[in-house]
This record gives sequence, C-alpha cells and structure tokens, in this order.
Amino acid sequence: MTQKVLKVGSSAAVTIPKRTLEELGLKVGDRVSVEINKKQASVVIKPHKTVDRETLDWTRKFIERYRPALEALAKR
Repeated sequence: MTQKVLKVGSSAAVTIPKRTLEELGLKVGDRVSVEINKKQASVVIKPHKTVDRETLDWTRKFIERYRPALEALAKR
C-alpha cells in the first residue's frame, strides 16, 4: 500500500486506511507506537499496549503479599 505524506501544521502525517485500522483493531484517538529503523529506512506503527488499572493493582497486591518468597527466589 502506498500513502502520501501530508502536511499538518508544522508536522507531517500519513493516513491509515479504514480497512487497515479495522485489521489492527485501532480507532481514531487510539495511541500507537512508532518505531524507526534507520538501517532499513523504515517506520513501523503498532497499537500501543497499555496495562489496565486492575492488572496493576493485582500485581502490586501480589508482590506485597509474596515479597519474602519472591526475594528468597531472587537470591537463588
């Protein structure tokens, strides 16, 4: 697929076709990660993965509860 680089204010943008957005599970307003590979002169755009608050809270509680055991394992 070939897209055109567009001027947006003092920046530039490339549009993503609707079908591609759907295939990636993206919608307008979502965050994406942009990776640049200078050797290959390429840009990779991926959905930005976030961890939800519930997962963070569960992880924190797990670490608090099992800290002594986790520290003992880390010393092995």
